[in-house]
Order: sequence, then C-alpha cells, then structure tokens
Amino acid sequence: MEFFKKFIDIFKENQKKELKDLVAKKLIGSNEEDGELGEIINPYTKETTTRYVKCTPEDAKRALETAKKAFKKTKNSTLAQRIAWIEDVAKKLEERKEEFAKCITLEVAKPISQSRVEVQRCIENLKITAAAAYDIVGETIPTDATPSGAKTTSFYKRVPLGVVVAITPFNFPLNLVAHKIGPALVAGNSVVLKPTPEAPYTAYAFAKLFIESKYAIDDALSVVYGDAEVGSTLVKSPIPRKISFTGSVAVGKIITQNAGIKKITLELGGNAATFVENSADLDWAAKRCAVGAFANSGQVCISLQRIYVDSKIYNDFAAKLGEEASKLKVGSPFDEDTFMGPLINEEAAIRAENWINSAVNEGARVIAGGKREGNILYPTILADVTDDMNIVCEEVFAPIVSLVKVNGYEEAVEKMNNSPYGLQYSIFTNRIDLMQKAIDDFEAGGVIVNDIPTLRFDIQPYGGVKLSGIGREGPKFAIEDMTEIKTIIIR
Repeated sequence: MEFFKKFIDIFKENQKKELKDLVAKKLIGSNEEDGELGEIINPYTKETTTRYVKCTPEDAKRALETAKKAFKKTKNSTLAQRIAWIEDVAKKLEERKEEFAKCITLEVAKPISQSRVEVQRCIENLKITAAAAYDIVGETIPTDATPSGAKTTSFYKRVPLGVVVAITPFNFPLNLVAHKIGPALVAGNSVVLKPTPEAPYTAYAFAKLFIESKYAIDDALSVVYGDAEVGSTLVKSPIPRKISFTGSVAVGKIITQNAGIKKITLELGGNAATFVENSADLDWAAKRCAVGAFANSGQVCISLQRIYVDSKIYNDFAAKLGEEASKLKVGSPFDEDTFMGPLINEEAAIRAENWINSAVNEGARVIAGGKREGNILYPTILADVTDDMNIVCEEVFAPIVSLVKVNGYEEAVEKMNNSPYGLQYSIFTNRIDLMQKAIDDFEAGGVIVNDIPTLRFDIQPYGGVKLSGIGREGPKFAIEDMTEIKTIIIR
C-alpha cells in the first residue's frame, strides 16, 4: 500500500477539481446545479476512493441529442484523422499506464499486477483498432452476371451507422471500454458511453484522452453515469443505431426486449468448461486451471468454472490443482505479489459462499478454500460435483471451480454442451484426434486446445453462442458491425 499513498492524495485532489469543473460546465451529471454525488468504496480498504456526479434520464437524452448532432461531423471526417485519433490515445495511455493501473485497483480492487496487464492490453487493443481501420473496404459486384445487369457498374462501400451506445462492466473497466468506443469512433460513428458504476473515474479519465486529443471530433464521445433508468433511456431511444453491451444475461434480455430495431451486440455470461483427458500434461493443466479459475477473483465471463476430468486421472489431477491453488497469494490488491483480492462487494462474496454451502449440502466436497473473510473468498475447489448441482448449471462469477468425474471424451463433451451458455471451452490432451473433434464438437464461440478457456487475445473474434450472447468483439469484427453496407449502381 505504501507506494499508493502519494498517488491516492493526488487522485482525490484531481477528482475534487474535475467534479467542480464538470458540474459548473454541466458536461455530465444532474440538471441541478450541485448534482447528486455517488461514492465508490474500495472493496478491500472499504474507504471512499471516487466521487462522481450521477446522471439522470434527462442527461442521457441530452447526451444522445449531442451525439446525434456530432454524427454529422464524424461521418464526414477522414479515415486518416480517425486513425490518428486512436493512435494518439494509445500513445497518451502508454505515457500514463501506471496511473491508469492504479485507478483500476483503487476503484475495483483488481490486483495491481493484473491492472497493469489490463492497461497494456488496452494499449495494444487501440493499436490493433487503428490498424484494422485500413480494412474498412467494399468491393465491386459483377452485375453483368445476368442479362438484366448488363452495362452497369456496381459496388458497395461501408459507411458509419450513426450513434452507438456502449455499456460496459466493472471487471475490465478500461479494456472493455476500448473494445467498444475504439471501433465505433474509428468507423466514423459518435458514441454515448455508460460505463460501470463501480469504476466511473477510470472511464472518465480514459474518455478524457479521446476528448482532449488534438485529433478529436467535437462531441463525438459523451459519458453518462447512472442506474438502470439511465441505461433504459439510452436503449429505448430511437436515436442510437447500435447498442453494444457487456454484462449479465438478465440485463441482456431486457435490452433485446426494449431496443427496438437496432443493431445489438451482447457479450453476456459464460459457464466456461474444460476437459482434462488422461494423456494431458497434468502439471501444466493444473497450473493453468488454477489461473483460469481464480484470476480477478473469478470475475471474468470466461473464468474457468467446470473441469471435467477423466476418471483414470481424477484423483491425481485434483491433488495437483489443490496444490497450485495453495500457492496463490490472497490479500491486498495493492501488494505487488497478490494474485487474488476481494470480490467487488460483500454481497457478491456472500452469494458465492451460499453457492458453496448449497453444493456441499448436495454432496460436493470442498478440497481447497471455501473460507470467506468479508469481501474475500479464498480460491475454492469443489470435488464430487454432479450435473444436477446449481454450482455447475449457473454462472457463479466468483473464485469457485468444480471438478466433475467423467469416463472419457464422449461423456465430457455431452456434459460440457449441456449448458445454456457457450462462450469459450477448452481441452487438455496430447491426442490430435481429440483436438480435432473438440474443435467441431464444442458448442461455444471459442475453443482452446491445451490451455484454459479464459485465454483471450484482443485481436481475435470474441463472443458466444446460446445465452452467452450475440455478435463478436475484437477490433476488425466490431468495426464491421459498426458500419452499414451501402450498395451503388452506375448505369
């Protein structure tokens, strides 16, 4: 914590000044002069780290109108300017990456080492986005392939959609913002961002890099903070042409019911699973599974939740996984060597503890962890878990992983696919035939071979099937989805 003390003082002083400026200029916040302030309590220290101005539905409407007017400028801007804009933000973030890492840790208590990884990923993500923009292309259409199309020339081009609403979660409060606003802006759209209520300052500081860039397009990006009513106002409005949301299945369903005729991308829940086959390298599998299950306290959509283990190696693997879990340091997110800190709040920790108690009552055994101290739930491994237990049926979003014994690949794939979710699955095996089968058999948006389903690279298409969502993120794929195809015919 020592190396944070000076930063915290500066952090709070900057917030005081910026809050006064924001309220005075009415850039964000309530229509009232003072505005209602919200507070963010650090999940580990229980101290107030952030104060922010809460927005109202009226603020959301004003932001949408501002974005609507700004679109007239963004759609007519040059691609060269927009690429330079994204590259400039990446450069500025690189210069301030330690500051942003500390902001993340202060607001959501992500271990500082993992916050640094998130910031670095965000920088890389922005660079990939800028590069992907060069591929916003169309192609010619051979209309003379039929007699009716003779003597015509046809082609299509990609054009911006309009206003994009981006709604982001707390678990990656920086990089998941970049996954939405980067592609939207570089494609020529205007954006209204509603970031997670748990990390308002991280989102504000990031948005400020865009707004203050010398390449910025005026009013192309607005930020509103608020509750479900603010989100509902954004989603129901006829102004946005696209809603990009990352969060829970429950909210995703509400969005689909209320959005109307708009493009929607939903990155929702997961119940990530892996199969450890008896030819696998068990030391490697155990080491990686511990990371996949417990990184960011299990608060990841692709956090490893279900491990199906061949009965021949079940006991050996369980022992190795327990040993790996015991090596993970749990405690203050401000310490350099902490692997796992607290859950986002005590309610989440209590809910996770109840998941464990329920599973134990149903016959599961706790072979590691299971202990809660305030917001911290220690890395928990459950053995003897069966298909009918809630712990493997729903997304727990906590540092809990379940071991399920199976008799070979066929039983494993059947159980893995027997889920309403399908974000990412993986397999650990040295058999090439099973690697190939898993690629085809796993009902998921992504399949990983010989690593955890938690593995994601920002350049890849990312998204799920079934209740795990609609559409794909990743700069190239998001840019495509944030444009329309316009067809041209010349006779």
